[in-house]
Amino acid sequence: MKMASRKTTSLLHLLLLLGALTLLSSLVIVKGESPYKFYTWTATYGIISPLGVPQQVILINGQFPGPKLDVVTNDNIILNLINKLDQPFLLTWNGIKQRKNSWQDGVLGTNCPIPPNSNFTYKFQTKDQIGTFNYFPSTAFHKAAGGFGAINVYARPGIPIPYPVPTADFTLLVGDWFKTNHKTLQQRLDSGGVLPFPDGMLINGQTQTTFSGDQGKTYMLRISNVGLSSTFNFRIQGHTMKVVEVEGSHVIQTDYDSLDIHVGQSLAVLVTLNQSPKDYYMVASSRFVRSKLSVMGLLRYSNSHVPASGDPPALPPGELVWSMRQARTFRWNLTANAARPNPQGSFHYGKITPTKSFVFANSAPLINGKQRYAVNGVSYVNSETPLKLADHFGISGVFTNAIQNVPSNSPPTVATSVVQTSLHDFLEIVFQNNEKSMQSWHLDGYDFWVVGFGSGQWTPAKRSLYNLVDGLTRHTTQVYPNSWTAILVSLDNQGMWNMRSAIWERQYSGQQFYLRVWNPVQSLANEYNPPDNLQLCGKAVGLHP
Repeated sequence: MKMASRKTTSLLHLLLLLGALTLLSSLVIVKGESPYKFYTWTATYGIISPLGVPQQVILINGQFPGPKLDVVTNDNIILNLINKLDQPFLLTWNGIKQRKNSWQDGVLGTNCPIPPNSNFTYKFQTKDQIGTFNYFPSTAFHKAAGGFGAINVYARPGIPIPYPVPTADFTLLVGDWFKTNHKTLQQRLDSGGVLPFPDGMLINGQTQTTFSGDQGKTYMLRISNVGLSSTFNFRIQGHTMKVVEVEGSHVIQTDYDSLDIHVGQSLAVLVTLNQSPKDYYMVASSRFVRSKLSVMGLLRYSNSHVPASGDPPALPPGELVWSMRQARTFRWNLTANAARPNPQGSFHYGKITPTKSFVFANSAPLINGKQRYAVNGVSYVNSETPLKLADHFGISGVFTNAIQNVPSNSPPTVATSVVQTSLHDFLEIVFQNNEKSMQSWHLDGYDFWVVGFGSGQWTPAKRSLYNLVDGLTRHTTQVYPNSWTAILVSLDNQGMWNMRSAIWERQYSGQQFYLRVWNPVQSLANEYNPPDNLQLCGKAVGLHP
């Protein structure tokens, strides 16, 4: 009996120990999981007067601009978007990588648009990212009506950042603006016309805004160009700006008197209020256009009783040469942490031989008597079936491999064009701009190393000019008039990804395509399964994921 009792006691102790370990394991798992953030947003029309004239705009939860998404690295975002507009609608998350998850990218090549009086719940993670980003509508020409807002991704607690924590930060969404209704602008493009010159510029949806701070303290300004077509130069009277982050990358910290920010780009600067207490002008002015537009704000010291005075700070001299020189000063901070998959630890981009090279030239051809925009002579047209769904279900005839690796002299055509690549390819891409206008290029799902800018025609000999040491990583790069820009990109994110002009008229009328990053071995290690709430449209209606 004593022996049995001892065995029973030992068994009981063992069971209790196993139970405690199981409980501890479950607690560790729960504690280790990244937080979930839940949102419900409703898109509606509203009448406001941003330039003094009543006009219809798109509001998100009644706000223009829409609500900020203030989140932390690796947060899981569950966002239910309700469409109360009279047209199908989508939001895209500009600069969020959507790791293994192009299902949530929010563009017409990956998602069915949300029908009127319906909803869709986005589920994505700010995986391994920090920095300054934004969202905006990707459907029709809705971006001209608003619907945009800020995404600020903060570092996780305990993760050091390479600069003193600012007292506070402020978001500046700056861009050009039209008084004309977005449907009228779209009809103008559909009929083969071009957009008129913008009517003005806005900061945070207004023609003037004020930021207040305490003398002697340092603040962060998160600045995004959310406009349709205009580069702008930003400056603050009597103050310098220290650039610390560009689209999720920490940079070598440099002070600037003014900054050129191109369409679709974002950056963060530190400003120390180290002047006498008064109000100071903040100015954004358009660049690379004949007629200049400006919008003005105020930086106000909290102990100020003196209004801003004197002339607002002037634009820097020159444009192309000055701006290209400034662009080359943005360098990647190789000694700082990077809140993303260790791109500088396991390999260095400058020591990798590209597996594929492309030269993509933009152009503005007339096709069937209408103004279009093209890449290597191919002008993109949207399909009723999202390319991602066609790829997943094996639906033929939806997209084509129409774009060649280099420009050709073939007559311009229209096509739903995809560039075929493989997972883990390492690409060299040159954007060649033979036009007189500024270009801006964006790639969803990725950032890339900007390794070179140059005037004239790119040739293989120009590779000797590349920065293969500390080139900046970002998701949107400018291409100057009659110039080229070279990037390198590591294709580590499987999916169907939009590469587009950030100049929205050009994107709408064909200057875009999709990059199919493919691996024949399907694995959850490479890409997530379709979401449970996958919307079906076009030829995918009635199919089962």
